[in-house]
Amino acid sequence: MESPENIDQNQAPADQVAAEKAVDIKAADDKTAASPAVIDQVTTPDPDPASTPAPTSTPAPAPTPAPKRRRWLEISGLVSALLIVGLVAIYQEVENQPYKIYSDAKLVPPTSVAIVFGAGIGSREFKDRISTAATLYKLGKVKKLLMTGDNGHLSYNEPQAMKDEAVRDGVPAADITCDYAGFRTYDSLYRAKEIFEVRQAVLVTQRYHLPRAMFLAQKLGLEVTGVDAGIQSYGSIQSWYDFREILAAETAWLDVMTDHKPKFLGKKEPLFPPGENGK
Repeated sequence: MESPENIDQNQAPADQVAAEKAVDIKAADDKTAASPAVIDQVTTPDPDPASTPAPTSTPAPAPTPAPKRRRWLEISGLVSALLIVGLVAIYQEVENQPYKIYSDAKLVPPTSVAIVFGAGIGSREFKDRISTAATLYKLGKVKKLLMTGDNGHLSYNEPQAMKDEAVRDGVPAADITCDYAGFRTYDSLYRAKEIFEVRQAVLVTQRYHLPRAMFLAQKLGLEVTGVDAGIQSYGSIQSWYDFREILAAETAWLDVMTDHKPKFLGKKEPLFPPGENGK
């Protein structure tokens, strides 16, 4: 049996170790107790709701058209396509006939009368048409000039202005007739046949206008040739003339198909005695 002295000596180191462990445990507990304060100091503060961007949302898909609406859209698309095809076909019919069009007045076959279409008084187009008609007359290609244009107002008289210009160019006034109700190309040609009893003629106007004029003349029963009166350039307005002819061709076709009547007709005023001008 060990003596008490020996036991105390052996036990002393164990007691010292236990005491040190107790100190370490207490220190750890103290540190753990202090950690919440530290955590509180570094915790991220709550964001301000006003400064937080709203979450983006994916746009809802477009609603599918109802069956009736979809059917209506299909029908509308088909009708539009057919309309465009029809308009193009009409324009091609008016523009692409085998017309006899001359660019040189010297080459125009002789005939009885030149039908000269009105243009804005004093314009380049106006002057070129009158000059070309006067050249035809002086060359002996025609016997008379029929000046057809707008006289819808007392202050505006295209046919008279055309006649005055032709007289200045050397055409005798006696060989010039005025049609004061030629408000449109269709009216001018319809009246040329029905009022002035023209059967054969050369049409005097610019190239862009000639196909439509000749289409109408032939559909109305006139035997015609055409001469291009485009002596000079007309600048940027030429684009407008070309575009306008696309729309005017549709109107011309409708006039023929519906046998449209001019605004004014009146009594007959033959340009030639019976037996002349193809009668």
